[in-house]
Amino acid sequence: MNTSDLIAALAADAPAPAGPSLRRRFLIGLGAGALVSLALFLTTVGPRPDIADAAHTLRFDLKFVDTLAMLLPSALLCLRLSRPDAEAGALIGWLLAPAVLLLGAVAVELAVVPRELWLTRIVGTNWYHCLTLVPVLAVAPLGALIAALREGAPSRPMLTGALAGVAAAGISATIYATNCTDDSPLFVVTWYPLATAIVAVAGAWAGRRFLSW
Repeated sequence: MNTSDLIAALAADAPAPAGPSLRRRFLIGLGAGALVSLALFLTTVGPRPDIADAAHTLRFDLKFVDTLAMLLPSALLCLRLSRPDAEAGALIGWLLAPAVLLLGAVAVELAVVPRELWLTRIVGTNWYHCLTLVPVLAVAPLGALIAALREGAPSRPMLTGALAGVAAAGISATIYATNCTDDSPLFVVTWYPLATAIVAVAGAWAGRRFLSW
């Protein structure tokens, strides 16, 4: 028996991996973390009182387009990088999508809003809530994703953890946006990325601590 035949025989005799696949674990973690965050949100602050009317405005809807555009590519890229031989590929470019969308909205806002109102729109009335609720609501999904990713073998654990943090922030920011009454793109472009950065840093630390091998 030559070497290739021996390898094939060993592979054929190898037992199937026990438990769900890494992808399934990742998706379960993503969904379970989102449900925990949603339950915490609904039992504490809840959505804004005028959400039915706000849902008919473009600026309100744009917040969700942007947070989901951040969530999807970061989650997919995080899952891909959980394999030791994986490359980011074209997915890395999709991480620019939320920035492009938001900067376009900011350009329109600056064009139609008087200059003397810019600072008021940037500061808004809920910046403190944004910087606290988004990270707090991201704890459960981030923890669930890190736990799932421990079944993988990422060659860049800090980057993988940071992307898990961005995905978790995408979940929490989507939930929080239903409560936030500051719909101006100037507010969103200032405070939502800062809140996301907090979670990304926490994810990078968790990746280094729990995903290294």
